[in-house]
Formats: sequence, structure tokens, C-alpha cells
Amino acid sequence: MKYLFGLIILIHGVIHILGFLKAFSLAEINSLTLYINKFQGIAWLVSGLILIAYLILYLSHNPFSWLVGVVAVIVSQLLIIYFWKDAKFGSIPNALILILAIVSYGQFSFNRLVQRETTSLINSVHISPDRSVSEDDLGKLPEPVKRWLQNSGMIGKRYIMLGKVIQRAEMKMKPEQQKWLDASAVQYTAIDLPAFIWSVDVKMNGLMFFLGRDKFEGGKGEMLIKLNALLNVVNEHGEKLNEGTIQRYLGEMVWFPSLALSEYISWEQVNDTTAKAIMQYKGTKGSGTFRFNSNGDFVSFSAMRYMGNEIESSRYEWVMLVEEYKTFDGIKVPSKMSATWKLDEGDWTWLKLEVTDIKYNENCIR
Repeated sequence: MKYLFGLIILIHGVIHILGFLKAFSLAEINSLTLYINKFQGIAWLVSGLILIAYLILYLSHNPFSWLVGVVAVIVSQLLIIYFWKDAKFGSIPNALILILAIVSYGQFSFNRLVQRETTSLINSVHISPDRSVSEDDLGKLPEPVKRWLQNSGMIGKRYIMLGKVIQRAEMKMKPEQQKWLDASAVQYTAIDLPAFIWSVDVKMNGLMFFLGRDKFEGGKGEMLIKLNALLNVVNEHGEKLNEGTIQRYLGEMVWFPSLALSEYISWEQVNDTTAKAIMQYKGTKGSGTFRFNSNGDFVSFSAMRYMGNEIESSRYEWVMLVEEYKTFDGIKVPSKMSATWKLDEGDWTWLKLEVTDIKYNENCIR
């Protein structure tokens, strides 16, 4: 689809250049019956070059391609209106360019929002070069959590103050959905002042996609989803979302093991391989249960989370299961996981997640 659109724009641009060739008698263009003077011919050339410049920027994913696209449409359409008899069908590719430019502007605006929030989060983090995790730090933790930190390789490593997780995913938006949607995501997580920003790009088909941003900051959660980067499908905040977001933050501790030592988290041992974490931060409280195997590997996380943010929304069990592990910067963490809602009508596995890279502390901003 992308390259078909590119071919249409290329032909459109070349046709504009034909107006220049006719004006300067450089070629016989029988399809152009109206007279074109030299000034108008230069205008056709300039318009064609702008269209080709837009095509190059579009194919190279330049964030400002939308701006050049709008300029190209304005210049081209003015010429088409003046030479309507010969050029009226050029309005069709111009309409396509304008639609795509509007979508591209939506992406630009959304990405700028995420970048601004991410920069603010990063600037709020103080990364200590000297602080590291020792055996003494584990004293008050339940035994299964101690074994996990030891087994993960966290002992002797620097405290994680900032993390960047790059993800590939497959998603289902509804329980009855059959087809998995491909997605890519990036998350930045702060530890000392608990916060995260997760941005995701989900492909639905050749024409439709959505961009999403989940955010936890100051004890509050936010969720924003835009269809084709333009139409708000979800724009939520509130107490139920706050609770669900802090529970998600807890579960993702497994990528940042030193978070287990946070002053905002208290632990209760359930049995030899299970512990419950309770987190309170700025008026928001949430909890979840971590399960480990006898070797100290994290196996699953579960929490009773609100499914939705409406008044009538109820809590259901939400489970994250581990499928594979990888080591990043000497720390063993889950690399493949799935997320499942335990609903009355049956299980709904809505997410299959693969972590392709994790960076810690200064490496997140290099």
C-alpha cells in the first residue's frame, strides 16, 4: 500500500513537470491543450519538485513530511484550478496526499506529546553512580523474594533508577477477536519517584492503526488511544485506572528487580514460593501476588484489577505468565510473557509480549 501510494505521487509529480516542459517548448505534450506561459511553467516545475520532495520525506519517515505535503497540495491545487480543463483529475492524488498529511500530523503531534512527557520523566530521575544492592538490603524481604533477587543477578549491581524496555507484541482488543494485531512499544520507568510512560503502535490493517500511551505519574494513571493518530478512542483517568496502573507498575518490577526494595512497597510472605506486594504512593494503593519456582525464577504475577474505568467496572483476576528469560546488563529477567484476564465467561489472553532490549540508568538516555 505504501509503495503504491508512492508510485501515484511520483507520477503526479512527473505530470506537473510536463507543464514546465511544454511552457519552454522542451517537449510536445498533446494532453495539455491550454497555453502555459514561462512563469506558469516554472510554477508547474516547482510544484512537481515539491511533490517529489514530499515523496522522499514520506518514504524516509521524516516527521515533518506532513508539512511539505500540505504545501505541495496547496501549490498543486491552485495550478489545477487555474488549468481545470486539462488538470482536474490531479485533484484525486492531492486529496490522497492531504489525507495522509493529516494522519502524519496526528502521528507527529502524538509523538511530540510522548517525547515531552518522557523528557520530563527522565529529568526527574536522579541516578546515583555509587549505590548498589547488597545482601544486607534483602534483610526484611520474604524468602522467595530474596531468592529471586539473588538468582536474578541483582546483588552487587547498581540500583536501577531508570529503565527503558523495548517490546514487540501481539494484541487482541476484544475477547471474541480472532486475529492477533502486531504492535511495537517502548516504556520508560522511573524507580525513586514511581512513574512510567508506555507508548505503543498497533497495526490493524493496511489502512488503520492506533497509537496508545499509558502513563503513571504522581500516583495517577492515564490512558490515551488514538485511531490513526487522530480520533480519541480512549482518553481515561480516574480512581479505578489509578489502581490498575499502580498494579501494572508493581507487576513490571520483574524487569527492574531493585524496585522490590522501594520504600513505597511492603511485602507479605504467602508460602515458600509466593509473596504479596502492596504499594501505596500519593494516595493510590494497589497490590499483587508474585509466584516463583524453587530456583528463584519469577513465574507469574496476578492481581485483582478493574477491567475498564466505568462506574460499573468490576475487578477480575489479571495474570502475567513467563515463557522465557533473558539476561540484560547481567540481570536475568522475563523476556517473553503473556497477559490474561480471568473472566466469568472464560480466559481472555489479550497480550503476548517479547522484550527485545532493556537499558538501565544512563544507558536509557544515550
